[in-house]
Amino acid sequence: MKSRQSPVVSARKRPQQERSTRLVADILEAAVRVLVREGAPRFTAARVAEAAGVSVGSLYQYFPNKEAMLFRLQTEEWARTRALVGGILNDKTHPAPDRLRATVRTFFDTEYEEAAFRTALEDAAPLYRDSPEAQAQKDAAMNIAIAFMDEALPDLGPDRRSLAAEVLITTMSKVGEAVSIKAQSQAEVNRWSAEIADMLCAYIGQLALQPSR
Repeated sequence: MKSRQSPVVSARKRPQQERSTRLVADILEAAVRVLVREGAPRFTAARVAEAAGVSVGSLYQYFPNKEAMLFRLQTEEWARTRALVGGILNDKTHPAPDRLRATVRTFFDTEYEEAAFRTALEDAAPLYRDSPEAQAQKDAAMNIAIAFMDEALPDLGPDRRSLAAEVLITTMSKVGEAVSIKAQSQAEVNRWSAEIADMLCAYIGQLALQPSR
């Protein structure tokens, strides 16, 4: 039995001229509108092309399939989040606990503000989650958390710090996603982010007291 292959999620080609760059931007903006309006199951290249005011053929010059478009939206969302989180966690002018609290608060805020878009992207994740490109994006995010743990917990062994980084990323992403869906107000988001920040700071503080291992 043949193993199922992951779809091609890389863009077919990169725009070289300003006009082509604008066309790709229009396609991606239309893709966001279609994704939020229709949801992942009804997201098609034809609907995106219609929303962008271009032919399907023009769209396929840059994206070989709908998976490639969705993955492009996802990678851009991941990149924005990674830059935001990395900028805060890597700012060594502030103590590590303060940076962690600010990171949790900012991440929860962005999850809440973009809940509809991110939920639709999550629904589309099975289309590309097993691709090498998706794994590379996840590894990049994990490296940011590992670098933070290397600084915050220098006396722990590398395997233990890696696990702590995974706990940090998993807790933030899963709880942040759940809160963004259920929260009825920004105040509720703020309460959740404060509680999770307290929990993660206590977790790291406890790890710092453990013998090196």
